[in-house]
Amino acid sequence: MRDVLPELEAWRREGRPFALATVVRTWGSAPRTAGSRMLVTADARIAGSVSGGCVEAAVIEAAQKALETGEPKLLSFGVADETAWAVGLACGGTIEVLVEKPEPAVLDAAREALRAGRVFVLASAVKGPSLGTRLLMRDDGQAVGSSSADVREAARAALSAGRSARQGAGDSEVYLDLLRPAPTLVMVGGVHIAIALTRLAAALGYRAIVVDPRPAFADPARFPQAERVVTAWPDEALGQIGLDAGTAVAVLTHDPKLDDPALRAALPSPAFYVGALGSRNTQEKRRRRLLEAGLTEAQVGRLRAPIGLDLGGRSPEEIAVSVMAEVVAVRNGRAAGREAAPGA
Repeated sequence: MRDVLPELEAWRREGRPFALATVVRTWGSAPRTAGSRMLVTADARIAGSVSGGCVEAAVIEAAQKALETGEPKLLSFGVADETAWAVGLACGGTIEVLVEKPEPAVLDAAREALRAGRVFVLASAVKGPSLGTRLLMRDDGQAVGSSSADVREAARAALSAGRSARQGAGDSEVYLDLLRPAPTLVMVGGVHIAIALTRLAAALGYRAIVVDPRPAFADPARFPQAERVVTAWPDEALGQIGLDAGTAVAVLTHDPKLDDPALRAALPSPAFYVGALGSRNTQEKRRRRLLEAGLTEAQVGRLRAPIGLDLGGRSPEEIAVSVMAEVVAVRNGRAAGREAAPGA
């Protein structure tokens, strides 16, 4: 939903009707994950994707029909490798796509929740007497839309479990899509690598924040795609920002006066990724300083250093690619080709 938010807001302002297509189930090597979405207008404007291009034409046709009739429809594409080309999924996967004309109140509530950075569930009936997305429930218990008590209970359970699900609810089957705030990448050091890294992070849907106490380095004009540029010492800035399980921290200054306070704040935090620039020799010296400062072996062992995947790159742009690749890998539960280890 976040991927199509700009178009959703623009088309709502323009009063332009659109249909919503949502991937509600996948099998095998499906090209997009459950929860992927596409918006379709009556004149075939689109935003987002449900298959990376494999079945978009059929989904657009169904979406335009839904706009005309108001009737939602559940579509299924693909079965097996030998028939995949015929149905448009050359990868051999199978997807189910719910196509509907969304309820305005639920759509507006989703837009507001995304803007506010709330965790919420969209509950969509995919089988039963009433197909379509009928309920939004936020993590604070507020709900918008009409649904049965069974669907509301299923939405609460998905919020409690912290994951999306598909399950039976009374006489219906529902897809419960858990949406979280956009992840955040905090870069400590407004250096050249951070300029390239900010662009990559923004392109991947991350909130990009740059921290540097030096005004010349913390010039917002250098980081037009950053959400914030904070001119403060790293430990103070990270405390202001607040590091949670959706935050990655990249320490890039090469200066212990800035690197060490940042790492002392980041390594004990819930941040899912903490990396630091520097050679292996630099990392070993840094490790000793952090331990002497009172961090535990386990906390220091979280540090990914030298930062980034070893792609052999040397330019700021190539280093930024290696850093962002490792951040994405860690967020997706991959080991990124190595274990986080002191001096790694």
